[in-house]
Amino acid sequence: MSNFTFDEINLMCIYNTGTRAGLMQALTDMRGQLEPDEAELLELTDSALRKLGRITDEQFAELELVPDFD
Repeated sequence: MSNFTFDEINLMCIYNTGTRAGLMQALTDMRGQLEPDEAELLELTDSALRKLGRITDEQFAELELVPDFD
């Protein structure tokens, strides 16, 4: 399974819809709203989307999407 970074997990927690496909759509929608000066968030979103695209729905269901904003 792809190793998600701490920041990717937190981002996925914010946009998690409960399914891999739903999360990917939510991230894609959010990505379309980013401004040019949000390059770091764009890169983070693209990285998470690539990794989500490489895992199965079963693997997604095993992820512990618990935010850690400390």
